[in-house]
Amino acid sequence: MLNLANGESPIDVTWVVFSASEERRREATASADVFLGQAAKKTVIVKDFRESFFPYIGGEIKEYFEALKERVSPHLIFTHFRHDLHQDHRLISELTWNTFRNHFILEYEIPKYDGDLGSPNVFVQLDESTTHRKIETILASFQTQEHRHWFSADLFLSSLRLRGMESAAPSGFAEAFYSRKLILRSSPTPL
Repeated sequence: MLNLANGESPIDVTWVVFSASEERRREATASADVFLGQAAKKTVIVKDFRESFFPYIGGEIKEYFEALKERVSPHLIFTHFRHDLHQDHRLISELTWNTFRNHFILEYEIPKYDGDLGSPNVFVQLDESTTHRKIETILASFQTQEHRHWFSADLFLSSLRLRGMESAAPSGFAEAFYSRKLILRSSPTPL
């Protein structure tokens, strides 16, 4: 996201967080400002669905997705990895695919205790400066996660290094995503 938001083409981003306490709400808003950098337009939406109960209130969340679909039709959507073992993440991924069927969706992974990392098939190679800026931004932005044993610079660097190795990144670092469906259209005009 750092590269997209600070790239040459202006982007319009809608950033949705589905569950946040007041402290997490402040983090979400502040981190979106940092990650979205120079985005031409930023809309940050923070909902208050009950954390860890998403599968049990899925109907309410699905209704919100349907309302969201009427407001935005993105060119690119980032969502959780479909095999994420956290129940809330898994439901958000499922509803993203259910709601935005004809959109380009990339699923991201979150390293955590559950050990649910997979074999991604889309890589974005990062230069060393962006790699370190990303890690610093994550650590500074999500201080409510500091108590988690996995929330460390070493872990984030290791993940980016592993994905860099898998993609033969010149810098040695990359982000990784999963694409279930990628449609390429031939066109007489360049994209």
